[in-house]
Amino acid sequence: MSERPFIAVTFAVLTVSDTRSLDEDKSGATLVERIKAAGHAVAQRDIVKDDIAAIRAKVNSWARDEAIDAIITTGGTGFTGRDVTPEALEPLFEKRMDGFSALFHKISADKIGTSTIQSRATAGLLNQTFVFVLPGSPGACRDAWDGILKDQFDYRHMPCNFVEIMPRLDEHLKRGAGQVV
Repeated sequence: MSERPFIAVTFAVLTVSDTRSLDEDKSGATLVERIKAAGHAVAQRDIVKDDIAAIRAKVNSWARDEAIDAIITTGGTGFTGRDVTPEALEPLFEKRMDGFSALFHKISADKIGTSTIQSRATAGLLNQTFVFVLPGSPGACRDAWDGILKDQFDYRHMPCNFVEIMPRLDEHLKRGAGQVV
């Protein structure tokens, strides 16, 4: 860690589940606990059913909220018929973050072995908002936060982190939507 000051980031946490309520949502609770323990804020927390339209509506709404810097979803990343979170969100990403999935699987493999291949964890940018799509287990949420997101959302983390690039995520809009001038 460097001598840089800590800068708090504001998150929204969405659980995708046909069976859980907020009271029973251990994965969402794990994320909220870790986000707050790291000094960040949670502006919104909700649960939606495993439904592409419902997932997209909630995440799109949060991505348009200027008070929310990052969205973390948990659930719906497996291979069953109801697991549709990647299908709902990946087409919306303006930029994909392939390295997140690769690093998540490396960390996960160290803990659960080859079973990590059953997760379709993914991430990207939507309306200059970071979106992370995690499996629906508390262990996977701990692994993603502790092993990746905690450091990347800490401005003091070097050599680089998400917080330092956040002010520049909309540069393409300021330059005329990426057109060559």
